[in-house]
Amino acid sequence: MTQTTRNIVMIRPAHFFANPQTRASNRFQQPGADNATAQARAVAEFDGYVAALRAAGVNVLVIDDEAGHETPDSIFPNNWISTHPDGHVFLYPMEAPNRRRERRTDIIDRLRAQYQVGELCDLSAFEAEGQFLEGTGSMVFDHDHRLAYVCLSSRSHPEVLAALLPRLGYRALVFDAVDRGGSAIYHSNVMMAVGRRLAVVCLEAIRPAAARERVRAQLQRHGKQVIDIDYRQMEHFCGNVIELADAAGNAVFAMSSRAWQAFSPAQQATLAANGTVVHAPLDTIEHLGGGGARCMVAENFLPRHR
Repeated sequence: MTQTTRNIVMIRPAHFFANPQTRASNRFQQPGADNATAQARAVAEFDGYVAALRAAGVNVLVIDDEAGHETPDSIFPNNWISTHPDGHVFLYPMEAPNRRRERRTDIIDRLRAQYQVGELCDLSAFEAEGQFLEGTGSMVFDHDHRLAYVCLSSRSHPEVLAALLPRLGYRALVFDAVDRGGSAIYHSNVMMAVGRRLAVVCLEAIRPAAARERVRAQLQRHGKQVIDIDYRQMEHFCGNVIELADAAGNAVFAMSSRAWQAFSPAQQATLAANGTVVHAPLDTIEHLGGGGARCMVAENFLPRHR
């Protein structure tokens, strides 16, 4: 398994707004524009981000959301699907009922037309038990070491994780992480990111201190240079970055412009020294959706048809 891919899937929103069904657990969501304004702004931000990624050599498959389904968070497909080099596709249980409509068989069919899709592992039955695991939002993968970093929340249940890991052949490092107010951080991928050589993590969010040091030590043991961000930077989505690859396999670090500006000059220099930095304004999506650049990307690790 390689840590990064050039191929990604992104969903252009049809009805973006601040989802009332996710606000209770997502403290990153902020009140803002009316729904009509939010949709127009989100589409403009989405298209700008796609253009920036493509200019950097990332292969982006854009699929339009289906109008009329009231799926305000469809722009964040990484929560319901993950793909893997052996052809496995996993579908994940989602906490918000209106997010469950984001799972679309036609998207899998689109992938199947170009790529080798093998076993489809659907974990959505856990929703009936009130247990959830929202894909690569809940889990930050170190594919090279077959490890998932998981901060526990209402959206990341150990029971679902225990069902997934044997099928995936991974193990997990599970910990608690909280925001300034002491509330559980809803997704691991807003407080940390793992790439081939770099890891971005808000260590001060991990409690207790022993768990914090366990995460730091594990990252360093696997050869990652740790970029430690603070609460302010996490709130500006510095943890919500993703390392992708260009056509030559070189690193592409994708993030929002707000995140890039919140990194310190030294941190910016470290990122730039290790790959191409791509950023685009995503303010509306981040404020109203409570997710950002990494959440908008579903990585496609499937092998192409020969």
